[in-house]
Amino acid sequence: MPKGRNHGLLIAGGGLAGSLAALAMARLRPDVPMLLVAETPTLGGPGILLVLEPMLGAAERDFLVPLATCSWDACYALLPGRPRKLRLRCHAIEAGAIDKALRETLRPEQLRLEAKIVAVRDDSLLLVGGETLGGVGAIDARGWAHQTTLELGWRHAVSRTVRLPRPHRLDLPVAADTSLGSGKRCALFTCLPLDPQRLVVEHIRYARGVEAEATEGSAAIDAYLAARGWEDAQTESEEASSTAVPLGGDFAGYWRIGGARVAKLGARGGFFGLGIGPAIGDAAEAALALTRRRDFGGGSLHDAYEEAAAGLWRRRDFYRAHARRLVEGGGGEAVEAL
Repeated sequence: MPKGRNHGLLIAGGGLAGSLAALAMARLRPDVPMLLVAETPTLGGPGILLVLEPMLGAAERDFLVPLATCSWDACYALLPGRPRKLRLRCHAIEAGAIDKALRETLRPEQLRLEAKIVAVRDDSLLLVGGETLGGVGAIDARGWAHQTTLELGWRHAVSRTVRLPRPHRLDLPVAADTSLGSGKRCALFTCLPLDPQRLVVEHIRYARGVEAEATEGSAAIDAYLAARGWEDAQTESEEASSTAVPLGGDFAGYWRIGGARVAKLGARGGFFGLGIGPAIGDAAEAALALTRRRDFGGGSLHDAYEEAAAGLWRRRDFYRAHARRLVEGGGGEAVEAL
């Protein structure tokens, strides 16, 4: 460990995985010194996530549900000629709620924002300007590293929050809507009713290419709003994202990318979720596993998370096969199989 102050457990990255890890530690292991270092001014990652409760274990549910902005006892799946109501309890979790929880829970000395990280080592972080933060162990939970030994597809999404001048009359979330047709492309919409007049509408498309078409998602949402009779909705915000979808490749080699013997979380650590939606379940499970540890040394963390990620990779062949079908143009049938 470098000379200077020992910050204890170092968590690099203020996205979903790093934020949940820090929140779990602060709430369940306040005895462990910790520092969360984020490169952004806000925490928790972008957007609003729809979380299906049956996809969570009991501990993950108890951890995540208090963060929910809205909760419902069911959701819709709207397929061509086959609308369905699914009795699946689900929750909307906003990044802003995670940010708020962290700021209320962490002490000032446990949080550092807008700090550009040059490198993560097993027990330290190197920042721009040469400052080194030392600790017992470090976890790299920053975003996608862009270097990979994996075969990838991409999930391109545009999410728009809108307000209508009247009630929208959508009583439950729409987890998947392919009723308007997507042709040969694998695309769908989701809708979250935040209150009687506000909605989040998201257009999701699966593709081989890393680059999203600049205006496709926005134009698709415009058409969707018009088709649903919501063409007079006012836009409050809109954001686009592209998420890697693993299809195969050398997972052991992927884990060797980055600093030697450095523990990793989130997509950087191969915790991709099922590859067809948000990875919040993986992030919560890894965060809670961290709180059960006694040894927070960098090498020990590395071994534990590499083993956990490799185990998930081995067990998810089925989901990668389905993701391949989505990415390679399985059309509406592949989307409906979700």
